Amino acid sequence: MFGTSAPAGAVSTSASSAVLMDAGSGRVLFEEDMHTPRPIASITKLMTALVAVEETSDLSQVITVEPEWLEGVEGSSLYLKAGDQLTLETLLYGLLLQSGNDAAQVIACWIGEDLEGFAQLMNEKARELGMSNTHFTNPSGLNQEEHYSSAYDMALLACACLENPTVASICATQNISLEGRTFVNHNKLLWLEEDCVGMKTGYTEASGRTLVSAATRGAQTLVCVTLNDPDDWDDHQALLHYGFDTYPVTQLCGEGTAVGQAAVAGSVQPTVSLVAQGDCWFPLAEGEQLDMQLDVYSPLTAPIPAGTQVGTARWILDGEVVAEMPVETGTGVEDDRWKPNALVRWWMGLWGKSWETTVPGMGLI
Repeated sequence: MFGTSAPAGAVSTSASSAVLMDAGSGRVLFEEDMHTPRPIASITKLMTALVAVEETSDLSQVITVEPEWLEGVEGSSLYLKAGDQLTLETLLYGLLLQSGNDAAQVIACWIGEDLEGFAQLMNEKARELGMSNTHFTNPSGLNQEEHYSSAYDMALLACACLENPTVASICATQNISLEGRTFVNHNKLLWLEEDCVGMKTGYTEASGRTLVSAATRGAQTLVCVTLNDPDDWDDHQALLHYGFDTYPVTQLCGEGTAVGQAAVAGSVQPTVSLVAQGDCWFPLAEGEQLDMQLDVYSPLTAPIPAGTQVGTARWILDGEVVAEMPVETGTGVEDDRWKPNALVRWWMGLWGKSWETTVPGMGLI
């Protein structure tokens, strides 16, 4: 994930830590003490859900609650009892909408065999995502000294959750009834903010109010995280509006669009057009400009088929690479140096001639 922090803007929060991130690029648009580890409460459950879905793709599996899985459960609950049978899907909705701590423990013990085993999976995923100021010891977020994360790390996790269709869909659900149980999402932003697409609330006495939210407007998705913020609903709305209004995304390239040319040896065609392999967007404030650098892996020699990946386009802001996209040949290039008309076509290409001419014995050029 590329990105660079934006300059400080005219916005603030009541949080101990906060971050606003463009999900597509990873660019930080606003931050306050975003790398400090803090208690995070129930926003932990985003990691619980992501690990569960990645470990077990079949959400229709029925889980029978074992009595030992409910030991030590406190706080918000689905009021599960030993012997209850629920699908993994129902437990995940109860986990993310109603914030059931018992659902978290049941999922963790069913997948990881015990809480320690599941916490190990959570920490492995955290390392994979680059969450360097994070350590998990339980699946629910209840206070433990070695259970913590930072606002920035939770934004990385939120981006990963948005890329998982199952987790993203559950987080965006306002309410649902499954297996005789009705769950209403604790995230009020789903009703307050029309662009909101999730994600998770949290609270303990030690952590204060914690909140992860995401919103999508057009081609842009923003992620906002606040830790220990007594005014989180208002702060998130203000930050999301600030991000969309101040840092709208600009399309840097589209799939198949030309981004430059490269020299070709071994052909009378001196260059080949290079096109982007995909779409690339980046948030830019008014007045900001990117420089593009086109790097070709090695000197190109004909023949080269169309669609051959030959390099990378990189966009640079203030000396830092903030986005990149593989590039490929837009057309094929033949080794045609010894074919009839090659010398004439080379000469015309060299001098930029555009007219048609006839050479005796060689036909129309």
